[in-house]
Amino acid sequence: MIEQLRPQAFFDWLQTHAASSPKPLLIDVREGWELEAAHVNAQGFELVHWPMQTVPQEFTALDPQRPVAVLCHHGSRSMAVAHFLEQQGFQTLINIQGGIHAWSEEIDPQVAQY
Repeated sequence: MIEQLRPQAFFDWLQTHAASSPKPLLIDVREGWELEAAHVNAQGFELVHWPMQTVPQEFTALDPQRPVAVLCHHGSRSMAVAHFLEQQGFQTLINIQGGIHAWSEEIDPQVAQY
């Protein structure tokens, strides 16, 4: 099941997984130019940038038992990637609702909106 969480709720969720080893993973599936325009800093989670089209090649390196959250611009691409990962057997999946745009509004106003 994919949990839909706004950025602030994601940070609350991270608190419940603080002792996880390895740390939860946040996959940013935006394109490189988007990452240059606005990015998040890892705080209590590991962060990787895998543009959406690279996820089918990259995900095999992950443990399906590891908690994974997915982020994009507004939440649509990240939801598609979360569905893909769910089909591959991943158990704990979070879609960051509102994406990096909501992150800027709720968590860090220094993150640029584009």
